[in-house]
Amino acid sequence: MKRAVTGSDTIGTIVASDYKASAIFYKHKIDFCCGGGKSIVEVCASKNLDTAEILKEINEFIQGSDTREDLTGLAPDELAKYIVEIHHKYVREHVPVIRDFLKKLCAQHGHHHPELFSISQQFEEGAEQLLLHMNKEEGVLFPMISNMMEMKRAGKSQDSILYSTYMPIRMMRQEHDVEGQRFARIAELSSQYTAPEDGCNTYRAAYALLQEFERDLHHHIHLENNILFPAVAALEETDH
Repeated sequence: MKRAVTGSDTIGTIVASDYKASAIFYKHKIDFCCGGGKSIVEVCASKNLDTAEILKEINEFIQGSDTREDLTGLAPDELAKYIVEIHHKYVREHVPVIRDFLKKLCAQHGHHHPELFSISQQFEEGAEQLLLHMNKEEGVLFPMISNMMEMKRAGKSQDSILYSTYMPIRMMRQEHDVEGQRFARIAELSSQYTAPEDGCNTYRAAYALLQEFERDLHHHIHLENNILFPAVAALEETDH
């Protein structure tokens, strides 16, 4: 377990040890780039923020950022709910943060690092497609899965269901492949998320958040492709 952050820790040292924490500072409009030398206590006092609440938020975020649960025992509808509550929420919360970081980098460093414009464009396109993808899952596929599980628990035959999940799942898999390839390109463009020597804290934070975003996306896709979708296919075939 990582050491807990305290009020005497400076913003800069916190972000340097775990750049994912920059998302918390961004949320509360705390300058971690030029104002990195200030402590949590100092910053909270200057911004009239509750120090205890900020510390709680930072520590919960940092301590929980790398946890991975064994989800193989969940029923398909329970796993779908988990994916929405954890991974879909993650995407919706982090897209605006990363988007703004990349815009700042393009404005401040784009003249020396033109690859930033390509990275920003790739991320924008990926973010738009991911949000559409999640809406389709939440509006179409996941309700289908919930209905199938309700019928199973009620002891009703799947034969009475007038739809199949085959085509929606096939589409989701194809879209997963596209986004996986897109983020592989982003990783290549960013030298595997390695900030240049002249990169500031915002530069390093943006790359760290991008890398974490890709890791979460890989786990998200793994849960669907390798656990959820096969379980749904098996459920649909049960009574056929």
